[in-house]
Amino acid sequence: MPDIDGVLFDYGQTLVTFEYPKRELLEVIRNFLPTIEETIGAPAPAAEAILEEVLIPLEKYVTSTSEDEVDWLEVAKASWESAGLALPDGLLYEIVDAEQMCWDRIVRVDPDALQVLELLRSRGVRRAICSNAPFPPEMMRRQVETNRIGALMDGIVFSSMVGRRKPAPEIYRAALDAIGVAPEKVLFVGNREAEDYEGPRALGMRALIYTAHNSHPTAPGIPVMARLAELTGLL
Repeated sequence: MPDIDGVLFDYGQTLVTFEYPKRELLEVIRNFLPTIEETIGAPAPAAEAILEEVLIPLEKYVTSTSEDEVDWLEVAKASWESAGLALPDGLLYEIVDAEQMCWDRIVRVDPDALQVLELLRSRGVRRAICSNAPFPPEMMRRQVETNRIGALMDGIVFSSMVGRRKPAPEIYRAALDAIGVAPEKVLFVGNREAEDYEGPRALGMRALIYTAHNSHPTAPGIPVMARLAELTGLL
């Protein structure tokens, strides 16, 4: 795969993996219950009920197929209100931030990711994240700095920073601008066909699917790799 000067990476299920941190999120809710009750002036539902009625329904925005990104704080506020809990913006932000710190702690970096990013940097290949994630940008930046991926990137573009989700062209263009490389000299690596293969190719990039964290087969004819370490042999 000659003439590649830049690589754009999806984030979740590519560079990192997650499991829903139910226990940790319940602990966050329990810690905030006294403040919530003081704020609303009434008893609050149990933490388990808040998790089921407020937090879990928000997951639909994480996996949304819409190309328009939501404002996470707005949809979180609406979800709390739908459960009869109208929270002031400051308290809501504190709760969302504490929830996101749970994800920061449980995220698992792919075994090959840091080594591959280091090697690409040593070869002068520009690197950026280009990923759907509706969470506040400052919280996503903190996560990639905490897990060391951010320090190995020339650019970080999440959909919450652009207001558009893959496969919308705007998010790819933002990532291309971040690394300053023309699309025909860029390879996109991710795990989803529409977002990480078809979308990038529509803008002139090359692309392949990383399958290690997928539970479904990739369509025939699409180039794949089973380990991120294979990438260094392709460039």
